[in-house]
Order: sequence, then C-alpha cells, then structure tokens
Amino acid sequence: MKNIEIKPDLVLNNINDTDSYKFSHWMQYPKGMNLMFSYLESRGGEFDTCTLFGLQVIIHKHIAKKFSLIDINEAQRDADLHGEPFNREGFLHILNKYDGHMPVRIRAIPEGLIVPVKNAIMTIEIINDPECFWITNWLETKLSRVWYPSTIAIMSREVKKTWKQYLELSSDNPDAEIGFKHHDFGARGVTSQEQAMFGGAAHLLSFLGSDSLAGIKCANYYYDEQMSGFSIPATEHSTMTVWGRDGEYAALKNWVQKTLVERIVPVGVPKLSACVGDSYDIYKFVEMICSQEIQEMIVSSGGTLIVRPDSGDPSEVLPKMFAIFEKHGLVTKNSKNFKILQPHLRIIWGDGINRRSMKDILKLVTDLGWSASNIAFGSGGGLLQDVNRDTQKFAFKCSYAQINGEGIDVRKDPITDPRKKSKAGRLDLIKTSNGYQTICLNDDVIAHPDSVMVTVFNCGKITNNTTFAECRERMTI
Repeated sequence: MKNIEIKPDLVLNNINDTDSYKFSHWMQYPKGMNLMFSYLESRGGEFDTCTLFGLQVIIHKHIAKKFSLIDINEAQRDADLHGEPFNREGFLHILNKYDGHMPVRIRAIPEGLIVPVKNAIMTIEIINDPECFWITNWLETKLSRVWYPSTIAIMSREVKKTWKQYLELSSDNPDAEIGFKHHDFGARGVTSQEQAMFGGAAHLLSFLGSDSLAGIKCANYYYDEQMSGFSIPATEHSTMTVWGRDGEYAALKNWVQKTLVERIVPVGVPKLSACVGDSYDIYKFVEMICSQEIQEMIVSSGGTLIVRPDSGDPSEVLPKMFAIFEKHGLVTKNSKNFKILQPHLRIIWGDGINRRSMKDILKLVTDLGWSASNIAFGSGGGLLQDVNRDTQKFAFKCSYAQINGEGIDVRKDPITDPRKKSKAGRLDLIKTSNGYQTICLNDDVIAHPDSVMVTVFNCGKITNNTTFAECRERMTI
C-alpha cells in the first residue's frame, strides 16, 4: 500500500488572491494615471441598515502581509499558464519601493456601527504613485469578502429585533433571556472553516449562544475577547438511538443523571443541558420527561432540561408538546398572563430555522397564549448559509482618479438598471443632526473633520484595533 505524503496547506499569496481578469486591467487605465480611489457600500437589499464586520480579520490575515520575489515569480508563472498578462514591473516596483507592502490607505466605519444602506462604509486609496495606482482595485476581491460577515451581522441583529418584540410582549424579563434565544448550529452547514469563522463570529455580535467553535475562536483571537460564545451539554441522535428504541427512557435518565444531577458548574453559571427527543416519538418522549422519576431528578439538580424536537411541522408539534406538559401540571402563567413552563423545563427548536420561519413560530406560540420564554431556536444553514452578496447588495466601485495630476470623478450609471448607479468622488461618511451622510472630500483632504471613519491600514501598517466588546456595544438595539 502506498504511503502518500500530506500536501502542505495551499495558501494564496497576496498577489494571486484576486480575480483573473484583474491581471489585465493595468494595461487599460489611461496613460498618466497616478491615483485611484474606491469604496464599498451596501446598495440596499433586504434590510434598510447595514454594518461592517470582519475587516479587521481580513487585514490581519491578508492585506497586511507583504509579498516577496518568490510570490511575484509564482504569480508570473500562474499568469503565463493561465492565459493572462502579468504586470511584473509593477509588482517589482511595489516590492522595491514599499518592501512588498500594499501602498494603500484603507478607511472604514468602526466595525459594528449601524448606518443606513446606500452609504460608503469603507474606502481604499492608493498613495500617489503612477507605477502602481492600479493596486487599489486589485485588492477588491479580498476586501469585498467582508460582505459575508457584515451581512450575517446585520441579519442576526434583525433577528434579535424579532425576539425583542415577542419577548417584550410575553416575557417577564426580556433583557435577561434574549442573548441565548438564537443558537448557532451552523459550523457543519457552511462551505469552509473560514466561513464558519466569519459567520460564526458575526452572529455573536447579537447573541451569546453558539456551537460553532471556529466563529468563537475567530472573535476571541482577532477581536481580543476572552470568551465570546457559550454552549451547554447536548445529545445528538446517535447518543440516544444507540440505546435502542426500548432503551430510550434509560438513555434519558442517564443523560439527566450525568449532566444535571452529577454535574457541578461554577458559581453563577446556570446548569443546563439539552436532549433531542424525536428519535422515535417526540410525544412519548415528552411523556417520559413528565414522569415522576425524571421530574424529581431535574428539580433536585437545580438545573434545567431543554427538550429538542428536531422534525415535523412546528405549528403541529409545539402545541402538542405544550399540551402534554400542561396535562402534567408543569405550566404556570407569568405576570403578562402568558403560559410558561416551570423553570426547570424549556424547548429548543433547531430544524428548518431561518430568519423567516422563526417569525412564524414566535407568532404561533404567542397567539396560542404561550410565552416566548418557553423556547429558543438553533439554526445551521439557515443562519450562516442563507445569504449571498446581493442580500444586502454589496458593491465595491472606483469613484475617483487622477490623470496627469488632475482629479476626475468616476462612476457607473447603467441605463438598464439605475439601482446600480455608483457614487463619484473621494468619499467620506459623516454624522450630522439628520443622520449619516456620504460626502465628497477635496483632493488634499484625507478625512472630513466630522468623519465617522477611521484609518485601519496605511501602507503596510495596521493603524486601528477594535475589540469584540466595542463591536457588540455599537450593535446594541
């Protein structure tokens, strides 16, 4: 049997991490061009506000890393084989003059800041240099990827608004509950580890519960947070079905014993565990939970068992589950006259959950007189995968250039789609008494006195750092 050596990880250098057609663009720009300015905006989309998140990660992982002569040679070889021209002299110029660092200035709104769509939220400008002005839009590919965590961030914030609405309607203590009402189950439902990192971290700006360790580690590492997300012990179907159909009660009893009765948690940390219940018959499983033996175990532990139905139509399953709990006297009413399970019992629904379906479920539950306190949601692909760049219509466009030292405004204005009309000029974002406004700068001005943007990168140097706590504060509803 052959022993195949493990290939080292493929890492695209800072030249190759772009779109193929950008290899040819340097030849098309007008002679005498010496400066290019571009910007990123959300042109609209599903939500009327947007934010920026993940840029700090992209800068540390990619933009701030310099390239070498080896990287230039590799890119030259790839371009030749790929069928593209290559601006070797231009990259050698950057290597020799700037030591391989990208000679650009990147300014952006503070990450997590909420602004109306159709505003510039990031700008990038080449330092005046006719030999490499084109590098501004060479970096479009990797900088544009910030659309993904930015979209997840604003989407989760909108989900939090939904939860806030229903908790304020039906809960005694909405603020204490809301942080753990939408749990991230998405790590297996995405295309890559990096997507789990970006999306998982973005979700944690609004919620505290997550099983996506990649996202948690990303937020902790790149945004200086000790621990950004939390989870609890939970079963999967294999841990229940391996006991067999006739052993389901024994499996449940074992789980309650190990994770609630015997488990010791630090002072101040709630003792919670979740158990999936639809391996065979969710209604029989709820009856098992309501048995005197299991109830006494849970109550004596001081903990809470969270039941997870994982199949079926929630409009049918949830009312039947609630009815069983009510039949066994495990239901009271809160101060707002909504029915609520006793504190040692809760439900999490994690099947088919996205930002649309959860609204329907919350309306159903509260319309039936049950408090939203009774349930939480777990979401996988519906959280981290159910978006694309057009969800918020993110676009990166050149808006200004200098040719032979003379500034010119640049924009696209397609007659076939006025929505794609871009902005022109050297742009900045300011806050006025009427809200946020994108404005144009004079040629010799880096930033408006009232700018909300900060310089995050300047010719090889990272010039700003924000923490996860600061991002969360800016995202507050």
